[in-house]
Amino acid sequence: MKRILPSLALLAATQLAFAEGGKMQAPPNALWQEECGSCHTAFPPRLLTEDNWKQLMSGLDKHFGDNAELNVKDRQAIKDYLTRHAGTGARHSAASLRITETPWFTREHRSISPKEWVNPQVKSRANCTACHQSVAQGRWSEHDISVPGRGRWSGDDDDD
Repeated sequence: MKRILPSLALLAATQLAFAEGGKMQAPPNALWQEECGSCHTAFPPRLLTEDNWKQLMSGLDKHFGDNAELNVKDRQAIKDYLTRHAGTGARHSAASLRITETPWFTREHRSISPKEWVNPQVKSRANCTACHQSVAQGRWSEHDISVPGRGRWSGDDDDD
C-alpha cells in the first residue's frame, strides 16, 4: 500500500498537469489527424467545450460552408475523442462554434494587430500555421511562434 499511494498521487498529478497544464496536447489520434487535418489544422480538442464539439460534429454537412461529412463510425470516433479531451468553461465556448471567437483565443491573441491578421501570409485567424511554426509536429509552444512581418514572438502572455 505504501508503494501504491505515491504512485497513484504521481499519476493523478501527471494527468492533471497534462489536462490543465497549459498545453494543447491530447493523446495522438490518427483518425482525427487524418480527417480533420486534411483540410485545416487539426485543432486541439481543448480549444472548444464538449457541447461545442458535439454541435460541430453533428453539422459536418455544413461545416463552415463546406461539406465535411464522414461515415457514421468515423464521425462517432472523432466526436468521442474531441469530447473526451475538450476544454471546459466559458473561456473555451463559442456560440458560433468558431475557436477564434472563444474568450480564450481572444485573450491569447490580443497582441496581434488588425493589420497582422490581414497580412497575406496570415489571411485568417484560423490559419494557425502562419505563426505557430511547429503545429504540424503537434507543438504549440510560445517559443515556436513567428508572426509574419514581426518575427519571433516576444509577448508576455501566459500559457493557458
